[in-house]
Amino acid sequence: MLAVLKALSNETRLNILCWLREPEKMNENLPNVIKEEFPGGVCVGSIQEKSGLTQSVISSYLSSMQKTGLLESRRYGQWTYYRRNEEAIAAFLEEFAAGLQTKKK
Repeated sequence: MLAVLKALSNETRLNILCWLREPEKMNENLPNVIKEEFPGGVCVGSIQEKSGLTQSVISSYLSSMQKTGLLESRRYGQWTYYRRNEEAIAAFLEEFAAGLQTKKK
């Protein structure tokens, strides 16, 4: 849980996770193979463009978020696509909420 909180403590990483809630707003011309085999995937270049940061910084951010389980990735040719891991996000939110709640006697 601490690794996820650390990943989300950076404003850009948190923004990326929010942007990926609506991948259709970031993808204009996705190849059909991506639409079919990895729905919701967004190219690193699109994320980088939206953030205004360098490709290397964004790649580092995406990699750290993937290591925590927040994101999934798939490589097609020379391009890498990322999407949210909704199951992992839901599990984190549940664990986080449970950890903050007061235990009733």
